[in-house]
Amino acid sequence: MKKIILLFSGLLLISCEDVLKENPKSLAVETFYNTAAEVEAATNAIYAAIRSDNCLGGLYPAQHEAYTDYSYGRGSYTVLSEFQSLDPTNITRVGQMWDAFYLAIRNANLVIQNAPKGTRISPADVTKFVGEAKFLRALTYFYLVRNWSGVPIRTEANMTEQNIPRNSAAEVYQLIMSDLNTAEKDLPDAPSISGRPSKWAAKTLLADVYFYQGQYAQARDKADEVIKSGKYTLVPVTVANDFSKLFGPDVVTNSEEIFYLKYTRLASQGFQLVMFAHHPGARLHGAGGYYAHYTDSQLNPVLKNWDSKDLRKEYGWYSYNIGLGANSLLSRKFVDPIAVGASGAGNDNPLYRYADLLLLYAEAASRAGNGPTAAAMEALNQVHRRAYGKAATQPSEVDFKLADYNAQTFVDLVLKERGYETQYEAKRWLDLKRTGRVKEIIKAAVGKNVTDKFLLWPIPPSELNFNTALDAAKDQNPGY
Repeated sequence: MKKIILLFSGLLLISCEDVLKENPKSLAVETFYNTAAEVEAATNAIYAAIRSDNCLGGLYPAQHEAYTDYSYGRGSYTVLSEFQSLDPTNITRVGQMWDAFYLAIRNANLVIQNAPKGTRISPADVTKFVGEAKFLRALTYFYLVRNWSGVPIRTEANMTEQNIPRNSAAEVYQLIMSDLNTAEKDLPDAPSISGRPSKWAAKTLLADVYFYQGQYAQARDKADEVIKSGKYTLVPVTVANDFSKLFGPDVVTNSEEIFYLKYTRLASQGFQLVMFAHHPGARLHGAGGYYAHYTDSQLNPVLKNWDSKDLRKEYGWYSYNIGLGANSLLSRKFVDPIAVGASGAGNDNPLYRYADLLLLYAEAASRAGNGPTAAAMEALNQVHRRAYGKAATQPSEVDFKLADYNAQTFVDLVLKERGYETQYEAKRWLDLKRTGRVKEIIKAAVGKNVTDKFLLWPIPPSELNFNTALDAAKDQNPGY
């Protein structure tokens, strides 16, 4: 069923993206955006850009996984694990990500602008698709602002203008919040198909946006709405391999999925990040593997000090000598031994799952209340119990005790658990930046000094060379 649904969806994505990307003005707006099917095809084009190999499907998570305290980049990603600067190869890569993000934004703007003009589409469908486009536009700007800070804001109001000045980060966040308020109101209670957003996905993204800005009470309350909805539960785990029910290539959906980017085992329709994880000799990816990231079980303190009884450690890493010694480990979170090509793994990209939300709630509640609450501790313990193969909602001998933690030590604990839980999901670097502890934690784990310039990516030549409203010196991020 997953392959049938996503093949159909993928064909829509490919065809619509090609039309929009190659010659957007050739689309006759007055004849294309008239029916629900046509607006849905245009909405699918937003996903095409976001989930592409140059964006969240490959280059983006691969870049971020070289920035962590638990792993090291290899090959062309080695320089990233020095935390000093980007070389030309990686400057080109982040430029490709920028272009893909803005293609998604342009495609979202087309839907937002033109869907209400349709002559054979119901008002309910217009509301739904515009809400979905605003959700995806907000998501895209959220990735941009966290990696580049302020960026040019392009909306349906100015989408035909080429020269747009750089907006402040605060202005970008203002647009994100406005879009999510609309999406939260207008998206359906349940997605029409797995991989499309619901109002609960909008609430989760809104909680994360509050969270990243340090608005902890708002983040706590929005996350609590999702928790209390009863829509999601942690996937049960009793042995390490049960995590394949979450991350495996044949999973269609699960009780933990809030918003995932969906992929399928077809050429150019799969999750390319899986290719980055493996060595060809391991045969955990059908096309081989780049083994672009690795760690060392004895030299890396995160792995060395991680309790071996934690099933996330057993499931998440495997031993493979890549020429650097017998202690080398590669990530096993995503595998597809019969993937049909480098971009043909069937695993999905879990952008937001229930475990993320519980850990977000735990930290936000403690920060908002100047210390952990019983509810915050319970949210953390649910994730921790599952990691040890216990029933998530039942007290266990592995539980952390509320009396043992104060405001600071509890946040430290949650940050550590988030690091274990979200490995190889491109979330750790943003967590470290968000907390202001990136330099401290990277230095302690890998002995490297993080430069200030490394905290943001450079605005690419594709923008600076063609947007005359930007000054290549004044508007570039520091150090580039």
